[in-house]
Amino acid sequence: MSTSLNTLLIHGGVDGDETTGAVNVPIYQTSTYKQSELGVNTGWEYSRTGNPTRAALEKLIADLEGGEYGLAFASGLAAIHTVLSIFKTGDKLLVSDNIYGGTFRLLDTVFKPLGLEYEIVDTSNLEAIEDAIKRNDEAADSPNIAAIYIESPANPLLTITDIEAVSQVAKKYEKLLIVDNTFLTPYLQRPLQLGADIVVHSGTKYLGGHSDTIAGFAVVNDKAIADRLYYLQNAIGGVLAPWDSFLMIRGIKTLGVRMDRHVSNATTIAKWLQESGYVDRIYFPGLESDPGYEVQNKQADGPGAMISFVLKSEYDYKTFFRELKLITLAESLGGVESLVCHPASMTHASIPREIRQEVGIVDELIRFSVGIEDVNDLIADLTQAIEASRR
Repeated sequence: MSTSLNTLLIHGGVDGDETTGAVNVPIYQTSTYKQSELGVNTGWEYSRTGNPTRAALEKLIADLEGGEYGLAFASGLAAIHTVLSIFKTGDKLLVSDNIYGGTFRLLDTVFKPLGLEYEIVDTSNLEAIEDAIKRNDEAADSPNIAAIYIESPANPLLTITDIEAVSQVAKKYEKLLIVDNTFLTPYLQRPLQLGADIVVHSGTKYLGGHSDTIAGFAVVNDKAIADRLYYLQNAIGGVLAPWDSFLMIRGIKTLGVRMDRHVSNATTIAKWLQESGYVDRIYFPGLESDPGYEVQNKQADGPGAMISFVLKSEYDYKTFFRELKLITLAESLGGVESLVCHPASMTHASIPREIRQEVGIVDELIRFSVGIEDVNDLIADLTQAIEASRR
């Protein structure tokens, strides 16, 4: 029977517990499992290797992404670390020119010293991607480009990359395509169906949705890649605990209704900001004026609920942050509550300032994760904070 995504959110993965009839998957809070004799077990041996609660969540995220294999990790960065570990010394990644600062830090300070190189490119520009691949592949002393790593929308400038088009380039040159789908979730975008090889998530954000759980995911279709990732998941050990797996399953059940409100609120606020006279620049792929608008409409079911903007020079962004009453200044995003952050000193502080400036992550940039509160209350708070920040 064909099942819609909204139904999969609630009944996908492992639906309830056959043993007791419980409508929720139980929390198997155990580190190990009884074996009846040497080499004979129930399919479970040790909870780092596999746990029934985590396995139910892993099947759920695979179902939602339209993938065959899902893996759950202790954080989004643990998921990305494991994915990057499939590469070897001498490999090189092409990376979107604005990505999460933690991903950049992992690449730059952990993997680069181990011999995994990266090159920053504008992945919304197909010619730039293809030129980089040709240049590296033709140079005798250049590292082999093994994969393209993109975020779409990218963090924090909401740059849109045409995933299907990039996947065609990747396949042409036999490179892997990795897509971070954190900002949209499978409710709005399913990169595997657009040609991606690996999808990663920070489940901490919209999938969990309540700012109470740290989690990460990877989803793939290829069995060889999946087998390698499962091996690394167990070998590295950054797995998601049973209790957190339960919380993630619970959070995902309401993903659809939450995302509908998130997107509605964000679209209303973006249009208000655009017309308010308060902002110098606004980044939101749901606006027709946004350069990624058409591609976003083609490949996703909505623009998401992240907005980045720069206030006009007559307003002081530091005062703006201080004057907010309802909206919270904090790291992270995707919770039911609205959060703002200052990328240059918070989420992207690990990226050198010259690189931030070059790609547009200026000191005045504000990133807004629009929550599900009453939209008029959010606009009222923005208004009073901006007015209070007038120089």
